[in-house]
Amino acid sequence: MDSSLIQKTVAQHLLAVQAVRLRPAEPFTWSSGWKSPIYCDNRITLAHPEVRSFIKNALAQAIRQQFPTADVIAGVATAGIPQGVLVADVLNLPYCYVRPEPKAHGMGKQIEGHLSAGQRVVVIEDLISTGGSSLKVVDALRAAGAEVLGMAAIFTYGFPIADQNFANKGVPLVCLSNYDALLKEAQALDYIPADAMESLAAWRQNPSEWGK
Repeated sequence: MDSSLIQKTVAQHLLAVQAVRLRPAEPFTWSSGWKSPIYCDNRITLAHPEVRSFIKNALAQAIRQQFPTADVIAGVATAGIPQGVLVADVLNLPYCYVRPEPKAHGMGKQIEGHLSAGQRVVVIEDLISTGGSSLKVVDALRAAGAEVLGMAAIFTYGFPIADQNFANKGVPLVCLSNYDALLKEAQALDYIPADAMESLAAWRQNPSEWGK
């Protein structure tokens, strides 16, 4: 399946199971304080076997195509953990997951699972916003001696700052679907009225100021 059809199908699935909600008239508030007309929780896809299977197979296909020399799959805690396990199983590769910070008790680990220096890793994330928290995982893996080939995610908002952050770290990013594809499908399926499109497009251009 080509990438444009995957983008469309993933967007349709996210809307159908309400993993993505669009509410331009009643915006959500993110933990950052940003007002947002969209809320994305891809963990909901895990409750739907057909959607879950499509996503895991699409991520596995993307990794085979873009990062064929991968030795290990690493999930980003917490939402990337189950997605990473599913993908590693499809690819028959070892798996680990990475916390935002080392544990403050026990063994004090940040990387859970076995990882050897020099292994080539692909990171699995569920959602990309600015990329800041996701790229902390890359730092941890590199500090452990791993070679990070890139990152694969289900969905990205497509913020320019995220593109810049990934470029600065030298991390290729592959996402199954994105905000533009989602809006196109939402309009086609009558999830949102046509007169809301301008506001939804404006949010992505300046999310920190939108809605103020």
